[in-house]
Amino acid sequence: MNWKHLVSPADLEGALNESANKTIVIFKHSTRCSVSLMAKKSLEMSWDIDSSEIQPYFLDLIKHRELSNSIAVDLEVIHQSPQLIGVRNSEVFYHASHSVISIDSLKSAL
Repeated sequence: MNWKHLVSPADLEGALNESANKTIVIFKHSTRCSVSLMAKKSLEMSWDIDSSEIQPYFLDLIKHRELSNSIAVDLEVIHQSPQLIGVRNSEVFYHASHSVISIDSLKSAL
């Protein structure tokens, strides 16, 4: 799994622009939460989607809380952690949080 990291508003803008040509997912991760760590590890272990099909983005929401808040506002998705958000053409087509996050549920939404 090849994460692109979101660390600035410009990174988020670039990711949303990329979603016009390619599906992206944003994983919002809390480095202080064991549930978030488990969700991240589960995603990484089960990820079998080619990067030409979906580009995964990673956000450390403890370091970049304002960016996490921007994602919630811009994509109109209530902030949760951990959270996986699927985006096409800057529109959310999938979101899940906590133990509901899974590759199978993401694939079903594709």
